[in-house]
Amino acid sequence: MGLADLSSILWREREMLELLLFKLEEEQLVLAAGRTRWLAHSTREVEMVLDQIRHTEVLRAAEVEAVATDLGIGPNPSLGQLADAVGAPWSDLFRDHRKTFLALAAEISALAEANRDLLSTGQRAVREAMLAVSGSFETYGRRGETVAAAPRSRLIDEAM
Repeated sequence: MGLADLSSILWREREMLELLLFKLEEEQLVLAAGRTRWLAHSTREVEMVLDQIRHTEVLRAAEVEAVATDLGIGPNPSLGQLADAVGAPWSDLFRDHRKTFLALAAEISALAEANRDLLSTGQRAVREAMLAVSGSFETYGRRGETVAAAPRSRLIDEAM
């Protein structure tokens, strides 16, 4: 084991993070298109990629510890610390990995947040529609309190 093995694990982890980004974008397209039939499938695919990433992270952590011991640096070093402890070309490669991981993490976080927003918006819309159909939806009174809306007749388009 050594720097080459660690680099191989880092490349694999990068590929999996890019796959996660793709799966999250796929999930967003399903949500935005209102194709909820496929939502469970796309969510399951995201979870499968996350499981693979967790497994690879364990391998990476073990390899980083072994490399850190070989280099005589402290336990659990960051990629930046590893890059500082080794010479070229490894230092450049580890810095590149670090830069890419940071960019991917930012993209993944933003996309996951956008997907959560789409899910909660859809959930609210469904809840409001169901309350309107059942005739028990609530509205606000003069003082801002919630009150049951007055019963009224509704027409429902059965083609929906």
